[in-house]
Amino acid sequence: QVQLVESGGGLVQAGGSLRLSCAASTRTFTSYIMGWFRQAPGKEREFVTSINWSGSTTYYSDSVKGRFTISRDNAKNTVYLQMNSLKPEDTAVYYCAGREANIPWNRGSWGQGTQVTVSS
Repeated sequence: QVQLVESGGGLVQAGGSLRLSCAASTRTFTSYIMGWFRQAPGKEREFVTSINWSGSTTYYSDSVKGRFTISRDNAKNTVYLQMNSLKPEDTAVYYCAGREANIPWNRGSWGQGTQVTVSS
């Protein structure tokens, strides 16, 4: 497993930007597929984006495509989520996650979450 700690959440105005960071323990980090999920009040946790070990392949949910960008810096054991053109509906607790190939996300490692609030 890998230990994950998110940071960078906060309160921003609609249309603004925010960058989240996820710091990981060094052990096995580079072999993990990394992702971001979010959970809004009263809603189930949903997939936002993911990135493979090398950064060559990424996936985005339709709701954030074109606005959010995931990246990773393996030398720094960190994955990032750049969020632009934020909307009030982006308000949620954002979770960083890591998993090995062919392992479901719920069997992977998860951070504690960081709150992102987008005001109108």
